[in-house]
Amino acid sequence: MRRRRPEKREILPDPVYNDLSVAKFVNYVMERGKKGVAEKIFYDAMDVIKIKTKIDGLKIFQDAIKNVTPLLEVKSKRIGGATYQVPIEVPKNRQFYLSSHWIINAAVGRGGKPMAERLATELIAAANNEGGAIKKKDDTHRMAEANKAFAHFGRPRR
Repeated sequence: MRRRRPEKREILPDPVYNDLSVAKFVNYVMERGKKGVAEKIFYDAMDVIKIKTKIDGLKIFQDAIKNVTPLLEVKSKRIGGATYQVPIEVPKNRQFYLSSHWIINAAVGRGGKPMAERLATELIAAANNEGGAIKKKDDTHRMAEANKAFAHFGRPRR
């Protein structure tokens, strides 16, 4: 018998934009519990975006998240000794998680500059439908498309 699921923690919206998605994103940027550092990185990135594009940083952030959000992903299912990559729809909360992590990892992958600048560059690129995070989304969708023959394994039996 499985134990009960832990209850979801309520997070407060961030202090500057009063936006839950920004607060969640800052939490994903955070390493080793250093929230102040993560907030500084994010808000500095917003300032860099404002300077580079003359558009509000929050608008670019929302566009970037929307463009990187995946609709399908593949999950490994073992059926009769063979493992199939079964395409499944991505749940709403996982969509934000994946898109955030892809943007952050793509920013970390860019070398040389301070993290705030790299994050700003990656967010701008994602808002324009280019960059590492968009490539990751396209690869994920391509995998799901290639394996759509196994989609019937993803549905529960009736």
